[in-house]
Amino acid sequence: MRGAESVDTVDTALEVIAHYRRPDLEARLRQTAGRLRTDRVRVLVVGEFKQGKSLLVNGLVKAPVCPVFDDVATSVPTVVRYAAEPSAALVRVVEQSDDGDPAAAKVARVEVPIEELAGHLCETGNPGNRERWRNADIGLPRALLAGGLEIVDTPGVGGLSSVHGAATMAELPSADAVLFVSDASQEYTAPELEFLKQATAMCPNVLCVLSKADLYPEWQRIAELDRRHLAGAGVEADLLVVSSALRVHAVKHNDEEADRESGFGELVEYLRERVVGQAELLARRSTAHDVVAVTEQLATTLLAEQAGLTDPDAAAEVIRRLTEAKQQAVALKERSARWQHTLSDGVADLNADIDYDLRDRMRDIVREAEEEVSRGGDPRRTWDQLAAWVEQEVSAAVAANFLWTAQRARWLAGQVAEHFSGDQELLPRIRTDAEDPLERVSAMDLRIGEPFGIGQKALSGLRGGYVGVLMFGMLGTLVGMPLINPFSVGAGLLLSGKGFTDERRRVYTKRQVDAKAAVRRYADDVIFQAGKDSRELLRRVQRDLRDYYTDRAEETNRSLKESLASAERSVRSSKEERERRLAEIPAELRRLGDLRDRALALTPGGRRVLEAAS
Repeated sequence: MRGAESVDTVDTALEVIAHYRRPDLEARLRQTAGRLRTDRVRVLVVGEFKQGKSLLVNGLVKAPVCPVFDDVATSVPTVVRYAAEPSAALVRVVEQSDDGDPAAAKVARVEVPIEELAGHLCETGNPGNRERWRNADIGLPRALLAGGLEIVDTPGVGGLSSVHGAATMAELPSADAVLFVSDASQEYTAPELEFLKQATAMCPNVLCVLSKADLYPEWQRIAELDRRHLAGAGVEADLLVVSSALRVHAVKHNDEEADRESGFGELVEYLRERVVGQAELLARRSTAHDVVAVTEQLATTLLAEQAGLTDPDAAAEVIRRLTEAKQQAVALKERSARWQHTLSDGVADLNADIDYDLRDRMRDIVREAEEEVSRGGDPRRTWDQLAAWVEQEVSAAVAANFLWTAQRARWLAGQVAEHFSGDQELLPRIRTDAEDPLERVSAMDLRIGEPFGIGQKALSGLRGGYVGVLMFGMLGTLVGMPLINPFSVGAGLLLSGKGFTDERRRVYTKRQVDAKAAVRRYADDVIFQAGKDSRELLRRVQRDLRDYYTDRAEETNRSLKESLASAERSVRSSKEERERRLAEIPAELRRLGDLRDRALALTPGGRRVLEAAS
């Protein structure tokens, strides 16, 4: 749970506004409280194959929860979060939601002993994740995790450009932080730098971790080279050097000096201050915004009533201003409102752009693959390498397309917010997470319809030889030569070779056509699945933004309506009622003012920022 102080402030606000009978405002505050109680701080641990990600997670939580082997990779994501008692479960999706939202999918949890997890998480026990687990869920009673932090050990099979790498990229928009792990054996590679560029564009906190410093004496030189690469690539990310082996040793033997040398102290401090602390600040700011908005709407009603009671002659002007404001609030709810047009047009444009981008990327991959097939002779001999390359390129293309979709969706949210209220500072939570679409795409399969083995080769050669011997032998008989003569035998051998060559070319051409069709079929499946996911993501964004701002417009409209009714009642009230309300309203305004000040105090600079926004 994030922020006990924030939760207390929301609970107090619910008590204060209870007698105003505003279920819409109460629902908004209850939603805020629910968000504070359930939101988690998600940290992805990512990197190439066998870089020490799992051992790093074990070092962070001081427990061997992630399997670690010298020659075996992790094939299932592992989520480690806080729990009062140690627990472990495997999670599988049993039914997708209607709108494709991963958070709304129905899942089945299978509780297992922690010591048995390795057989389900590693590549040897569960190759290619054939058991179809979505993730492993581990709970541990650790102080580091108590603030809502959850650490995700991502699969390392195949590296960042594999299908698993695409799934990792799809998780980036939902992450609060990314720990990018690379060992000290070599400097950053081009794929690693490209991944970091995309990660820093999608995630607010990216930290580079240089692991296995205890194994490589040149780790300081590698660290300096990596920092230069980051600066050259324009990647703004800090780099820390750690030794997971030293951390494990320190935990086992309670060795404080080894623990300091391991570098994990700085890593834990980073997670607490820059990740959990930042999430806490954002939660406080969001809470302050919601509470201040509620108090201002109620205060508007009270001030309108007070103005009418204090000076009935001036009430007409108050009523006029409130009527105009109410008409503006009503206009915000109409489909003709500017923010509604921005939202609908923006989603339509995004759908077209995202679809074009995906098809363009797939077309380039298909074109390269077809050129390679045409140059390669018999595609059956090189099919495994070609299929692996195509799947790798498609994974990278889908990941890049999805990240662009998420970036554009967030940009659109900012445009809608600006057209609604002129403020982009505080936006609703935009759900841009999605399942990996490649999991629903069948693997590339080259169907060999016509074999060309030894028998077929011999038959094609014999057929050509027979024609050659018969044709030239018959010609020889015309000049008195026997049917079988040196000329007919030579011609038979020549035509036998030509027949074999022609048949091989025909079969290979047919196989090339089949291989190209397989590549195009795979690309079409990817476009279908990834395009569907992108459209569903944008539909979710559209619904989230539409519902959020419609609710805000309805709240404003109702508050202005209540204010207008209060001002009109104050004009018609009796002297006794007027005196009683004039005595009560200042006390109510003070209570709302105290609540507003308490909310503004939740975040440094909150008064200046939120007052400017309001």
